[in-house]
Amino acid sequence: MEVSHAIGSYIFDTNNKKYLDFVAGVSACTLGHQNKRVNDAIKDQLDKYSHVMVYGEYSQSPAVEYCKLMASLLPAPLDKTYLVNSGTEAIEGALKLARRTTGRSQLISCHNAYHGNTMGSMSVMGFEERKQVFRPLIPDVDFITFNNEADLEKITTKTAGIILETIQGGAGFIEPHNDFLKKVRARCTEVGAMMILDEIQPGFGRTGTLFGFQNYDVVPDIVVMGKGMGGGMPVGAFTASAAMMDLLSDNPKLGHITTFGGHPVIASACLATLKELTETNLMADALEKEKLFRSLLVHPLIQEIRGK
Repeated sequence: MEVSHAIGSYIFDTNNKKYLDFVAGVSACTLGHQNKRVNDAIKDQLDKYSHVMVYGEYSQSPAVEYCKLMASLLPAPLDKTYLVNSGTEAIEGALKLARRTTGRSQLISCHNAYHGNTMGSMSVMGFEERKQVFRPLIPDVDFITFNNEADLEKITTKTAGIILETIQGGAGFIEPHNDFLKKVRARCTEVGAMMILDEIQPGFGRTGTLFGFQNYDVVPDIVVMGKGMGGGMPVGAFTASAAMMDLLSDNPKLGHITTFGGHPVIASACLATLKELTETNLMADALEKEKLFRSLLVHPLIQEIRGK
C-alpha cells in the first residue's frame, strides 16, 4: 500500500481507499493521525526556531516545559527526564545510568524480552535467534523468566540493574502476575540494584493510566519511554531521580550526550501529546474500550485475550 494521507483512525492510499488503522504506527500514534493540538504545536514551534544547539547547552522552553510536566505526573523520585531520539536510544541511556549509578556491570533481562535493535538494547533482548549473527554483544548480561519469582535470586549485589517490560509485548502481551513487579522492586532494593521498567509500548495511556506500572503499585528507579510520547514524531526518553541523572554530568563530563535529543519541534509535539492525554478523557476511554472489546471478543477460535 502506498499512503496518500492519514487522519484520525484512518489511512488512505493513493487510490483514496480508506483503511481503518488498528496498528497506530506500532503504538506510536496514540492520538491517531493529524491530531490538531500536536500539529498546531509543531507548526508554531517551527515558526520560532528549530535545532539551534546540542541538547543541554541552551535552555529551550519546549523541552523544559515537557520535563516539568512529566515530573509533576510521575511519582517520586522520578523527577528528571533526558530526552533522546527513539525508544531504543532511551534503553541505551538507561543501561548506562544503571551501571554509572551502581558501579556494577551485570545487567539482567527476561527471556522473550524486546527492548530495541541497537547493540546495547539487543544485548538485553530475549530472542537469541534475532541476535546470534550480531554477536559478540555487550558482556555480563543474564536472563530470567518473566513472572518467575524463584529467578529473582539471580539479582545480587553484583547486579547493576534489571530491565523489564512492564507488560511483555513481543512475548505475546504477558502481564505481570502475583505481584511480580513488587517482588522485583523489593529484591532490587534489598541488593542495591536498579529496577528499569521499559514503558515504550505500554506507556502514554494505552493501559488506562499514563504508564503501565501505575496499575501495579510499584515505582522503578528508571523508567524508559518512547513510541506514543511524541504523537507520531520520533522520540524517546528515560527518567530517574535528579541525584541519579546528575551522575551523567561528571566523571566523565558529558557522560551522555545527543545532538538532536530535546529537539524543540519534537519536544513541542511531546508536550502537546502529554497535555492531550492528561486534559481529556482518552485514558479513561481506553479502560471503557477494554471492557467493550473483552465483552465482544467471543468466538470459538478465541482461546485467550491478553494484555491490558
